[in-house]
Amino acid sequence: MAPMEESGGREAGPPSSTAHSGPDAIRIVRLPEEIVRALELRMKGSSFESVDQLVAFILGRLLDHAPGDTAFSEEDERLLKERLRSLGYID
Repeated sequence: MAPMEESGGREAGPPSSTAHSGPDAIRIVRLPEEIVRALELRMKGSSFESVDQLVAFILGRLLDHAPGDTAFSEEDERLLKERLRSLGYID
């Protein structure tokens, strides 16, 4: 399940500004094959029907947070560091 359309082996030129206007515009993003395979494995058993949907969801969640925000509370961060320390990953 490839996340992008084939372009007949040619590199696509830069997208035109008029071709991608509006809320429903779609752009093609190239991803390394190993990442696509990992995403395909992750989405098994999920409600996502394609890698495109999964990537859009993940990126949307990332963009929901303001720059500089952390996804962890101070307590979460403390527990995570404690766990990493106990596993020998950090001193």
